Parts: sequence; structure tokens; C-alpha cells
Amino acid sequence: MRTNFSPAMLADPHLAGVEKNLRACVHCGICTATCPTYVLLGDERDGPRGRIVMMQRMLEEGGAPSAETVLHLDRCLSCLGCRTACPSGVDYAQLIDASRAHIETHYRRPLRDRVLRFLIANLLTRPAVTKFAVGLARAFAPMATRLPGALGTLARTSAKASPQKTNDTTVRSGGARIALLPGCVQQALAPDIDRAAVRVLARRGFDLVPLAAAGCCGALAHHLGCDAKDWAKRMIQAFERADDSQAFEGVLITATGCAAHLADYPRLFADEPDWRARAERFAAKLRDFSALAGPRPAAAPQRLRVAVHHPCSLQHGLKLEGAGEAALEAAGFEVVQIPESHLCCGSAGSYSILQPELAGALRARKLDNAKSVKPDAIAAANIGCLNHLAGPDAPPLVHPAELIDWAEGGPMPAALKRIFSR
Repeated sequence: MRTNFSPAMLADPHLAGVEKNLRACVHCGICTATCPTYVLLGDERDGPRGRIVMMQRMLEEGGAPSAETVLHLDRCLSCLGCRTACPSGVDYAQLIDASRAHIETHYRRPLRDRVLRFLIANLLTRPAVTKFAVGLARAFAPMATRLPGALGTLARTSAKASPQKTNDTTVRSGGARIALLPGCVQQALAPDIDRAAVRVLARRGFDLVPLAAAGCCGALAHHLGCDAKDWAKRMIQAFERADDSQAFEGVLITATGCAAHLADYPRLFADEPDWRARAERFAAKLRDFSALAGPRPAAAPQRLRVAVHHPCSLQHGLKLEGAGEAALEAAGFEVVQIPESHLCCGSAGSYSILQPELAGALRARKLDNAKSVKPDAIAAANIGCLNHLAGPDAPPLVHPAELIDWAEGGPMPAALKRIFSR
């Protein structure tokens, strides 16, 4: 593609990266078949190729974008299936991230949208506040879940979360030390996941040590177009302080959506060389749970048929498609693939709240595909996918760490109890 950025604009390292990726795009259209919104809507403006045209025009012209441009860019899930499919190596993530930041600073959204986005960025990123909100949603579920639009979706998402005890990760093996990031949403909604991961990895000679004062990784704010540098700096500083005294061999978070954002930290600081170097050192320490929890023969209490849902953050962000399947099979489970596994389930961080109709359609499509292989349960390594897909119309949703832990002598995952209580 030809571009028309001025030399002054290209002095910004972020825009320079955008321009490089725009030039790489040849408009071949291969990406459209991998785009969930294009598959659903069939509109060129709701596919990567059409969005790239709109992003180029918006960023070159500067100033406030049109409502039409904002509408179609907001519908992007950032699943990055297009990046995986692109034969020219276009990094679509860099384009959409820069565009969202531009929209955030140059476009005035309606009051309702501004309030909702503020709540997402300031509620879901704080575990204590999230736990309180979940409690309220459950207490007032008959009324709250009937609210219209996105507020009703937020209430329903909170109400269906299972209440769990406070996280406790104190199992120690005396082996290599890995810093465990508790995260924010998962810490509030599903702390059992980290407890299971601690036990699984302790059996393999790893000590997971919760990283104090790490806070939220900033992924939710970043994908809303907000400046997420402060979140990233807090995380990096917390790790550096702990690493100086405890010498961690790696850093782990069991939610792949967060992990994918952590891996992209260096790009946040393209205009700050010192922080970029620190971000690169931090990202180099990032470890994946499935890589640490290698296959270990076990006899699962029940040989369940498990359909593996690979979150977009795992297969398109971290490029680890298929990760964890061998460990589940070694644990005694029958692993089956979900048709159209490359298409997003519709969770995509806060997308299911901001775009409930499209997210609901993608959820229904994912569950139909999953049910077609007749699983006893669905395994997914991302809290967003787990919570979005869960419900009375879905098979039990379980994190792989919980399944492996159960097979190796740990407690039965809470989501499976409904199967065995019949």
C-alpha cells in the first residue's frame, strides 16, 4: 500500500511502525476468511482489509474520525486471526492498537459509552471491587440481569461467576522459583485456577510465588485505547524488585489473554528506549503454563471427553496453538478438537460487554461447534473465554490446570460437580 504520512508524523515510533505494516499489506483478502465479524456480517468494513483502509485514512488525516469508522473499528475483536493468516506478515495488532489510541484521544463518544468504558477500566481491573460487584450482581440477579444492552450483559457476566474462596497459593516444592501473577478478573472470579496450577507445577519441581504489588497487567485498558504504560511500569517494577531478592527463573500468569499482552510490553515503549529495554527483559522471562506442566502419566478419576478451546490469545497472540493437549492426554482424558477452532468465541476481554450482540452470536457458534463433538467438558486456558462460554446451555468449562490437577490427585473442579451430582 502507498502511504502519505508526513516526516513529522513518522518521527513517532508508533506511527512509523504503523506505516511499515500498511506498506506490507497487498490487499489479497486472505485474512477475511479468518475474521469472525466478516464471517458473521459479510461486510468488507467489518473485515481486516476494509478496516485497514479506514485506519490508514484516519491516521493519515489526523483529527476526529467519523462515527462510521469508529463503529467498524469498535467491532474488531483483536483476535489476530488475520495476523496468523497474513502471507505478507502484516502485524495487524500494531495497526488496531494505534487506531484505538487515536480514537480515544480524538473522538468524543456518547455519555453512555464513556461511562461503560470507565467502569470496565476501573472496576474489572481491581479484584476487590470486582468481587463486590459480583456479589451485588448475584444478590440482585433477578433485576440486574434484565437491564438492557451492555449493562445487562455486564450483570449477567458477573452473576454467573461461581463464588470461590480467597486465593491461597502456598504449596512449595523447594524447586525453581517462578513468579506468579494473580491477575485481576481471574483472581476475583476463579482463584481455584491458580491454586490448581501451583499444585500441578509443585509436582514438577517448580515453586510458584505470588508477585506482590503487581496489579493488573493493563490489557483491558490497552484494548479500550487507553494509555496502559502505567499498568505495565507497575508490573515491571514489581517483578524487578522481587527478582533482585528472590532470583526468579520466570514469570507466569495462567490467563492467556493477560500473557499475550505481557509479551507485547516492549511495543508499548517504542518511544521510551530505557523502559523498552526493561520491558524486553521482563517479557523474556514470561513462561507458559502448558510448557512448564509437561505431560505426566496419571489416571483421571473419570475418562472425560474434553474439547479443547484454544483462546485467540494463545493461538494467534502467543502462537502456541495445541499447547497443553499432550498434558491432558497423558492425564487420562480423551482430547477432541472443536471445528472452526480458529474463530473467536466472542469474549475478547471487554468485547462481550461492549458488543453483546456480536459476542453472543460468536458464543452460540462456538458452542454449537463444541457440542458437535459431544464433549463432557470444554477446556480453555483463558478466564475471559471460560466465563463467556459458561452457562446452563454449555458443557462444563474448566481450565486445563484444574483438569490436570484433578487427574493427579487434586480436588474435582467446581464446574464438573454438576456432572457427577446428577
